[in-house]
Amino acid sequence: MTTIPAIALKNVHLTLGEGAGQVHILKGIDLVIGKSTSVGLVGPSGSGKSTLLMVMAGLERADEGSVVVAGSELGGLSEDQLALFRGRNVGIIFQSFHLVPNMTALENVAVPLELAGDADAFKKAQAELEAVGLGKRLHHYPAQMSGGEQQRVAVARALVVEPEILIADEPTGNLDDSTGAQIVDLMFSAQRDRKTTLVLVTHDPALAEKCDRVIRVRSGEIEETTQNLAAAQEQVTA
Repeated sequence: MTTIPAIALKNVHLTLGEGAGQVHILKGIDLVIGKSTSVGLVGPSGSGKSTLLMVMAGLERADEGSVVVAGSELGGLSEDQLALFRGRNVGIIFQSFHLVPNMTALENVAVPLELAGDADAFKKAQAELEAVGLGKRLHHYPAQMSGGEQQRVAVARALVVEPEILIADEPTGNLDDSTGAQIVDLMFSAQRDRKTTLVLVTHDPALAEKCDRVIRVRSGEIEETTQNLAAAQEQVTA
């Protein structure tokens, strides 16, 4: 039986900008990521790794090539269909949290479930916040929370839909080392326990090395991909 990958990209190109300002960001990307694995995307600033992540999340459309995520070809979906697809299949964690400032932690986490019409949105949101250690901060607003707490809310929001794919773009970039380490532990524990596929962009080599696989991107192309046997073995025995 053929195993369907979590993510499969074939000859993916993406150009941003117009006229003389056009930049060819992604240049013929071929990439297959297996289910329930963790992958770190690394490379210099401007290499295209964050753009590649956004293509996988359906937040950027490829100009050319095939993008299949969680069994769906994203190129043929309308904007509304893409939004529905993300809501059901992809959890996204950004560097700058992206919380709604006039919503409490509970309301922020419940949003994707409410949009999906889930009658148990707030019950599930509360359970997810308790799972990330914020059971006593349910009714606090982002401005009343530390950066680490805000990122925990963002992690809870990403996980509450039980996504097949978890996308993280520099998830510890705005946090101190200790707080960042806690967020990393949360993400990898969730990835292992829920058998989610985790794809993250990072400038931190130590964080990348926690992944089963490290993919180096340079000038819009995949320069190198390496398997982290120690991380893979830990995944098997966890």
